[in-house]
Amino acid sequence: MKAGVLGVGSLGYHHARILREVPGAEMAGVYDDDAARREKVAAELGVHAFRSRDELLEAVDAAVIAVPTTAHAEVALAAIDAGVHLLIEKPIAHTLAEAEAIVDAAAARKLVVATGHVERFNGALRACEPYLEDPRFIESHRLAPFNPRGTDVAVVLDLMIHDIDLVLSLVGRGVEGVDAVGVPVLTPGADIANARISFDGGAVANITASRVSFERMRKIRFFQNSGYMSLDLAAGTGEFLRLKPGAKLPEGEVGVAALLGLVERIELKGDGAEPLRAELEAWVRAVRGEAPLVVSGEDGRDALAVALRIMERIEQHAAAGMAVRG
Repeated sequence: MKAGVLGVGSLGYHHARILREVPGAEMAGVYDDDAARREKVAAELGVHAFRSRDELLEAVDAAVIAVPTTAHAEVALAAIDAGVHLLIEKPIAHTLAEAEAIVDAAAARKLVVATGHVERFNGALRACEPYLEDPRFIESHRLAPFNPRGTDVAVVLDLMIHDIDLVLSLVGRGVEGVDAVGVPVLTPGADIANARISFDGGAVANITASRVSFERMRKIRFFQNSGYMSLDLAAGTGEFLRLKPGAKLPEGEVGVAALLGLVERIELKGDGAEPLRAELEAWVRAVRGEAPLVVSGEDGRDALAVALRIMERIEQHAAAGMAVRG
């Protein structure tokens, strides 16, 4: 399977770096509109630099799209028209209509389109899967220092969408309601946001994202009938706390020591694999027909749909606040 990378900025560079070593794929080369950038990356990685997007699309069976989000649809539809399988970085598109167009075009051509929600391949998340049983409440915090890269979109599409995709996949039920608030701090769009998503069946997710934090944090917690799970996605570790099999709570007041004696703590730890590498390997296997697709174009579209609902609620809250102050 001949593969290439379209867009070799910060993230596209790492896609190209890893794709050279993925079993089942032959790295054909890279393309970027910035000629100096593509030549520099090609020289560093020892790969071919294509002179145009069309030249790359003619030479490959599959491609990673890591161009700015606003260009995703144009590039993806051109690639699909050329018969190329895709992995499109998140968010899959700038608008829901564009996402639908990508999904529909790929289905019509029977092409594989994956969405780059890399947290699905986080080692801690994979380690917790055997213990997940219909979570009723999910809470996540994704905080990062300010970085001009990615500020062409609000924090919801830049950072929060990772956790939106996670909760959609973990709960596995339709979204019933969305409420959200966000605040612009350094950019015109929301730089800090909190969203509350309710699902059919009663599950609730509370998601916080910030790109103006002094600390980095990527943590998520699950509450379910069988216990409590806490994951540090940055470290790839976590823990699952549950009542020991056969344990019964004593009558009357229970001290901390007695309570701890009733609880079983299970350490959760990933295998140390680089999530981006795992994502690319899974994509290559899916394109080659060796395994099912993990994060589909439809998944990317659904995450984008919820993200856009959150942004709409943020705008509504902002407008209501201005009306009160005015």
